[in-house]
Amino acid sequence: MAHHDLQTPVTEEAIRALKVNDTVSLHGTLYGIRDATQIHMFDRQRKTRFDLHGHAVIHTAPNVKKVEPSSDHPAGYQPICIGTTTSMRMERFTQPLMQQCGVRIVVGKGGLGPVSLNAFQAIGGVYLAIVGGTAALETTWVEQIEDVDLDDLNPESLWKFRVKGFGPLLVAMDSHGQSLYSVVTENAQAQRAKVLAQMGIPS
Repeated sequence: MAHHDLQTPVTEEAIRALKVNDTVSLHGTLYGIRDATQIHMFDRQRKTRFDLHGHAVIHTAPNVKKVEPSSDHPAGYQPICIGTTTSMRMERFTQPLMQQCGVRIVVGKGGLGPVSLNAFQAIGGVYLAIVGGTAALETTWVEQIEDVDLDDLNPESLWKFRVKGFGPLLVAMDSHGQSLYSVVTENAQAQRAKVLAQMGIPS
């Protein structure tokens, strides 16, 4: 286990250096993205003016306040609560995010499936996990909402956050085909089979 401080955008080499159970803190730009954002980007072929190559995205639809644009709030939004949503329902978007947009890091909770794991391994990506219920803490890691695109989808717009020390986040799926979620599932199934055998119940 090792800790990594990563400044976005990141290289494939930096991603390949990460392994399951390492921790990561992100600095620089983090893009907020959610279901509707990706449905419009990939199913409806909408384009974004943001260059996502080498960047990290977080599964979120933040609670924000509309304010007058200023040096503190250049996008006209003040962050109120930027939490993380469950990732699995966005499984089908991981590969196009990486192939078409160049995304390297996905931040979320609950994990992703085998299609995403294969994409991480083939292209060079990683899934960083956040513990659920930590939205208030996460918000303190966001310095500013720098910009926003596809804002007709608000709050599922494409958000450009400036972050500092966003983490530590756990490397839960890496580019070497390892997934913490698979290990936990296998261990749980093995323990279940053991308990059932002790009770004389076939598994």
